Amino acid sequence: MNQETQASIMVVDDLPANLKLMETMLRTQGFGVRSFPRGRMALAAAGQQPPDLILLDINMPEMNGYEVCERLKSDPLLAPIPVIFLSALNETEDKVKALRCGGVDYISKPFQFEEVKARVDTHLKLYSLQRAAQFENERLEHAVAARTTELAEAIQRLKILDRSKNEFLNVISHEFRTPLNGLLGVGELVLYKLPASPESDDLRKMFKQSRQRILSMLDDAMLLTQIDVERERFAAGPVNLSLALKRAVVLTTELALSRQVRIAPLACEDGIVVGEEKLFVKAFHALLETAVKFSEPGQTVRIACTSDSDPIVVTIDGYGKTIPMPQLSKFFDLFSISETSTAGGDLGMRPSVAHRILELFDGAVSVTNLDPSGIRLTVALKSGDKNLQESGACLVSALQ
Repeated sequence: MNQETQASIMVVDDLPANLKLMETMLRTQGFGVRSFPRGRMALAAAGQQPPDLILLDINMPEMNGYEVCERLKSDPLLAPIPVIFLSALNETEDKVKALRCGGVDYISKPFQFEEVKARVDTHLKLYSLQRAAQFENERLEHAVAARTTELAEAIQRLKILDRSKNEFLNVISHEFRTPLNGLLGVGELVLYKLPASPESDDLRKMFKQSRQRILSMLDDAMLLTQIDVERERFAAGPVNLSLALKRAVVLTTELALSRQVRIAPLACEDGIVVGEEKLFVKAFHALLETAVKFSEPGQTVRIACTSDSDPIVVTIDGYGKTIPMPQLSKFFDLFSISETSTAGGDLGMRPSVAHRILELFDGAVSVTNLDPSGIRLTVALKSGDKNLQESGACLVSALQ
């Protein structure tokens, strides 16, 4: 507070001479002053028009300064107002009592006005800062409350949109497959009625690859959407890692043969990991396909794992081609790597699908280039606890 803002000061003293003196001195300093000879009158006036600071005498009839201060501090509206006691009582216990009942300072009479002015200025500044801080806190609380409401509403809208998106994609997937099956069926009939020739063989091969790619993209897109929208529907359980890898190898064999790439026998012992078997088979199938695509003809894709650690680590190595360094960090991002930017050719959504599946069950996958040329896909999987190990053993026995 300063003269420009004309702080309002209330002076309470039962001696008219003291009131007059204090009022005159404060007014000459640019303060607005109201004087009261009784505590009750001061309380009533403060309730109607709160001052910025109160100078309060202690020894007064009807109600002493301590009582006046306690009444002020019991009123939430008036409690923040700083109270400076002015009194001829100089005992330490008087000063302590004044501070305990809510006073911020104590000036002994007779006083020098320079001292009063200095303390008044100090406490007015503190009070101004406190009010500014309180105002800012209230503003922030309102802003946070408003933002929280907005976020809650946005989350609710997102849930509705996610649910609608999932329902829409399910419908689209179903409706898309119906005419697509007809289109693919007619195309297959037409192509296989063509006379045998190198050109027609190439067309049939291209048609088969395109058909597989379209259907695979539909399946992958639906799975990614379900993972994003309905994560809770995928329940984790014990999965025999060796069996999942063997099934993934079987699914990858056709692609490997077409590219003249061999898949080495598994170097993995039986181990139980946490996840869902069909999804893990799909993830390993996607990663094995990726390794095959980064392997030159005549090379061998190798799979190894450590089943006695937590997490259990699986490595899949392909030899012959590498990933450009700028692409390594975003290799598993959806559609981040185009066919023209990778020696492995068209990867589609397969790396991203594998990454999302493994992440769903607290797993992870990373990729590095090998020297000499090649790539290593490293998978970390959550090891099953004792109960899952026992469940997995039962699962293996049932499958054998």
